[in-house]
Amino acid sequence: MLGISLKQLEVFVAIASAGTVRAAAERLFVTQPAVSMALAELERQLETQLFDRERGRLRLSSRGKEVLPMAQEVIERVQEMLRQTNQQPKELTGDLHVGASNTIGNYLAGELLGPFIAQHPQVSLQVSVENTDAITMALLEHRIDIGCVEGPVNHPQLEVLHWRDDALVVCAAPAHPLAQQSTLKPRHFKGAKWILRERGSAMRVQAEHVLNSLPPGQILLELGQVEAIKQAVIAGLGIACLPYAAAIESMSTGRLKVLDTPFLDLQRRLSLVLHKSRYRGALIDAFVASLSETSDSMMSKEASKPQPQTGQPQ
Repeated sequence: MLGISLKQLEVFVAIASAGTVRAAAERLFVTQPAVSMALAELERQLETQLFDRERGRLRLSSRGKEVLPMAQEVIERVQEMLRQTNQQPKELTGDLHVGASNTIGNYLAGELLGPFIAQHPQVSLQVSVENTDAITMALLEHRIDIGCVEGPVNHPQLEVLHWRDDALVVCAAPAHPLAQQSTLKPRHFKGAKWILRERGSAMRVQAEHVLNSLPPGQILLELGQVEAIKQAVIAGLGIACLPYAAAIESMSTGRLKVLDTPFLDLQRRLSLVLHKSRYRGALIDAFVASLSETSDSMMSKEASKPQPQTGQPQ
């Protein structure tokens, strides 16, 4: 007879997600000693250490990273079995951890989360906003279930699904010399002062591609948030590549001007990223389906719009 219990697996998954015994106990509404005992018994039965202790937190050991997706699958399969005991499936419940990169988390959260929340209000969503590299690492360490990122992700353990297309725009303050040019050419950007995101972000990678296709300029500032970059541009400190979603409000109020740069490739893809060994249960499948519906709806809307003029963001 198997000695491993569902409760032990739930404790293991909760600790892996929360990082401490105390936080896991609060999440499971049990005492800390009960959590510690369940983890110790699970490790005894598996004859392995599932966590490494680092500065008061528990981080998955190499063996723990292998066991976690299997434990998650067992729990989710049991939950699905219980939901299907009635003729009509019960409403989805549970926790789903989503990592969103900066632009998506700050400017497209409604499109990312809205349809799923409307369809599955009983699911508890936990969303962290970080750059693409950090989201990728969180997926590899099984700290989140799903990632939604702006930059390319190439890792053999990760599956990348296209969500929707997007574009950056080159922005300047209305009084900036480049904003005064009636027709811009690449030569006009010689010596331009640029404000960029931090290294590791998708925006930084694409901005560097833009800089490489233009005459030499100067990187004046590196900032960790899109909003901080936008405010620096509005203040006239320099120019920047910004997501259209982040720039549109300031454009409409006249505080920011989008430069007409048809000679630059500013298109990009927004992607959903999953760990290949992570079981795609009902929660993850439902989230992926909600984004597919959003993407199809947006494509229909875009197809019905008049074609934009050259140089306008798409």
